Amino acid sequence: MTMPANSSGTGERFSPEQRMMYYLFLIGFFAIFSTTISKNPVLPLFTRALGANDAVIGLIAAVSPLAGILFSFPVGVLSDHFGRRRLLVLSGAVFLLAPLLYLAIVDPLWLIPVRFFHGTATAILGPVISSVIAERFPAHKGEMLGQYSSATLIGRSLAPLLGGIILSSFAMYPGLVPYRIVYITAAIAAVPVCVMTIMYREEQTGSLNIPGFPVFKESFVTFISNRRLRATAMADMATYFAFGAFETFLPVYLFALHLEAYQIGIIFAIQVLIIAVTKPFFGRIADLIDKRFQIITGLLVTGASVAVVPFAVTFFGFLAASAVFGLGMSLSTVATSAYVADVAKKEQIGASMGALSSIMDIGQSTGPLVTGIIITVAGFGTGFFANFLLAVAVTAVFAVSVQDRRA
Repeated sequence: MTMPANSSGTGERFSPEQRMMYYLFLIGFFAIFSTTISKNPVLPLFTRALGANDAVIGLIAAVSPLAGILFSFPVGVLSDHFGRRRLLVLSGAVFLLAPLLYLAIVDPLWLIPVRFFHGTATAILGPVISSVIAERFPAHKGEMLGQYSSATLIGRSLAPLLGGIILSSFAMYPGLVPYRIVYITAAIAAVPVCVMTIMYREEQTGSLNIPGFPVFKESFVTFISNRRLRATAMADMATYFAFGAFETFLPVYLFALHLEAYQIGIIFAIQVLIIAVTKPFFGRIADLIDKRFQIITGLLVTGASVAVVPFAVTFFGFLAASAVFGLGMSLSTVATSAYVADVAKKEQIGASMGALSSIMDIGQSTGPLVTGIIITVAGFGTGFFANFLLAVAVTAVFAVSVQDRRA
């Protein structure tokens, strides 16, 4: 990536490494801001305004993560062969085009293909950016992955706030006007993503030859057959399984205990803030210590914080549980990506990051489903505790799988 040097008399202000870092952070910030403001809080309200029932609203909400499950791994393989830039440009184009498609929708069922299409943007961006960071910053990849994640979390946090303000400000306008203003805003936010991905230059350009099925099969078999990569993906899945269950059922549980809506909002805002603030720090630690130990610690802390929710009782107790959950998730997830980059073959980093992202999405999607069934049958306490048992089981498998087995 070439960018003009600082022409001031004091010399160059930022090193090429720092410029690249900020460049990637800006792409991540605007991309996640754009896709988040398109769904939170506007999507269910927009779907309802189009006349959809609760079943359709739930179906539409589930479509976007499905794109991540299906495409993250193939995208990672393609980026190893095509080069990262071509896939980044494709994601930038989807980020820009998708918000404009919402403007033409008058039937809620059309949101299904549009949400799936929009979901491909993040399915492409996540593993490709992670691969770029792992390659560009090999000695500091944990710290850089943490900082990139924090940049996306800032966008993820600001988007619902601005989306809510826009909906409230244009509430007096008739029909679908307030929702269309939000999607126009999402398209505007995606313009920098599209431009910056086009301007991005990579050190080595990949081939234009489309890899055949044997290449995808080889990459998949290589990932699954590697016990360390497989166990790390399971650790990420367990973490996001708990995250999906936590964000879905904790509000329901707190509402049943008659906590105010603003208190529930504070509980989750603190969690997001802690993850955003601590990920760069924990990423730096991951570069210095054994990443396996950090993953194990994060997994156990995450599982335990979910298990203690029924015993929290007070607002400050729930606030503490949410904060500790954020710490555990930050500890684990920043180390898993860095550890995968350490273990994976250099020519298959993209495929490994894509597989990790796909399995993560599976965990986040199945967490609410499985936990919901358990809660229905045995109550909230058992449902939350089941997440702790899963974390302990996966921790044990991970610890055994990643240990050195030298003669």
